[in-house]
Amino acid sequence: MHNDSLKLRQVTSPRTVDARLRQALINCWVDVTNAGGAAGFPFPPIDAQQAAPALDTIITSLAPDTCRLLVALVEGEVAGWLNIRRDPFALIAHWGTLHHVQTHPRVRGRGVGVALMERVRQVARDEMRLEHLHLTARGGVGLEDFYGRLGWKEIGRWPDALRLAPGDDRDEILMLLAPL
Repeated sequence: MHNDSLKLRQVTSPRTVDARLRQALINCWVDVTNAGGAAGFPFPPIDAQQAAPALDTIITSLAPDTCRLLVALVEGEVAGWLNIRRDPFALIAHWGTLHHVQTHPRVRGRGVGVALMERVRQVARDEMRLEHLHLTARGGVGLEDFYGRLGWKEIGRWPDALRLAPGDDRDEILMLLAPL
């Protein structure tokens, strides 16, 4: 992939999510989940009717200080996205959490995920003034290795916290990126 074909777009207001972008985000989430991605829906297959309400909740919450989307576009099409959130409660407002980190299966291995993660680090530090980021990842799919290559540290696990099927329990891996 040529770097000039990848664009990263921030979304900080519900008003800036038009019907086309909303549908593209939903489609990406469905495709990622149905390809086995650990992006918030643990029991594939899913369809747009399941993904839409979850996405709408995120969109409704968008605000520059507390909730943003970072969207990767390749040749104008959604290739991945993530959600960064900050709790405004003063005790914990210095850190943020990443949610629903995903790249579309058609672009995996082409640097989209790395670009999203590098850019969100900058956004968190320089625009949201966060000091560190947290995320949780599903064990057993190699996500901790991907994040580890980008500077994230595993800080703990909840053993067998995620039951995907009878006999298929996975750890939930707690990860930290600090300093930003």
